Amino acid sequence: MSSKLGSIPVVSMPATMVGTVEERYIPINKGHFDLDTPERTAAFSEKLARGWEHEYAEYRRLWVELAKNRELRDYPLLVDLELSSKCNLHCPMCYTITEEFLSKVDRKYMELPLYKKIIDEVAGKVFAIRLSLRGESTLNRDFIEAIAYAKQKGIREVSTLTHGKKFTGEYLRKAVAAGIDWITISIDGTGETYNRIRHPLTWEDTLGRLKEIKALKDQLGTHKPVIKVQGIWPAIRENPTEYYNALQPYTDLIAYNPLIDYLHNDTQIVYEENFACPQLYQRLVVGSDGRVMMCSNDEDTQHPVGDAYQQSIHEIWHGEAMNKVREIHSRQDGFKELGVCRNCYYPRKAVPDETAEVAGRSIVIENYVNRAQQVGK
Repeated sequence: MSSKLGSIPVVSMPATMVGTVEERYIPINKGHFDLDTPERTAAFSEKLARGWEHEYAEYRRLWVELAKNRELRDYPLLVDLELSSKCNLHCPMCYTITEEFLSKVDRKYMELPLYKKIIDEVAGKVFAIRLSLRGESTLNRDFIEAIAYAKQKGIREVSTLTHGKKFTGEYLRKAVAAGIDWITISIDGTGETYNRIRHPLTWEDTLGRLKEIKALKDQLGTHKPVIKVQGIWPAIRENPTEYYNALQPYTDLIAYNPLIDYLHNDTQIVYEENFACPQLYQRLVVGSDGRVMMCSNDEDTQHPVGDAYQQSIHEIWHGEAMNKVREIHSRQDGFKELGVCRNCYYPRKAVPDETAEVAGRSIVIENYVNRAQQVGK
């Protein structure tokens, strides 16, 4: 891989599409909040960066600056490749179990030839890929080969989001040997709370897998894959200290997510003023069926912008459909013209209206205005 990844040209958007940058609300990484200490948060990034420190710093700088300035790079910084839109759990707060989702999305696995076609194109041009979106990525029988192929081609950061069931024994060893850099495991609460939400997985078994991952990393003398754990705030709220203390010894970072309007039932939505989406300059999302979504929050593929079977990533990234979305977002409150964006949590106003004690630390919790933090609502 070229050591000049960060120097790939940045293409400025036409002035008519930019507007006054300083006046826009462009959130970065909205919806994910650390439950952890500043020291562990910094160490998490340091571990991810080892071996490509300068490129990693450029990656993270561009992640913020391209979005804030609404500048378009020749290729996205990150490509999401949904290896599976299927899941083998039925968690009560997940939109993938709703009738609306099931009626709109063809649940399947990404085919390996398509995956390799994309990797062959973007290797040396993007910093990172993420092998998950709506389903459980490890259900794809090519999961291990997908990791290995990307790393062999020089992709710097390969990550996935998972419920973690398969990361044990030989499968775990193969994933680590293939070179996966980052695994985020969804763990909602502890004990019976977790058991109820993540049935048929159990808290004790999942905790055991985290211990096994930590033991393997210690045995191999490696810091990767870094392990991030995240859970929905309603499942953690009752005892965040118990949650943190149970998971901290075996993880690199612990985070929480406020519950979003996953059922699309909310009617009294309050939006941030002058919102413009950062994702349109950061990442491109390829579904398991090859259709490309306008962003990672287009869960039903309501607004496809391309077809990875028929087009290159470069063509889609610079294509008419993506540029049209960018143009809409360049207008004040233009996002309201798109149903996907009106229902998204990115433009939704959040306020720091709650505090919590976590292992002797006081943290401020942000919640979305008029959003019930209760599963099922």
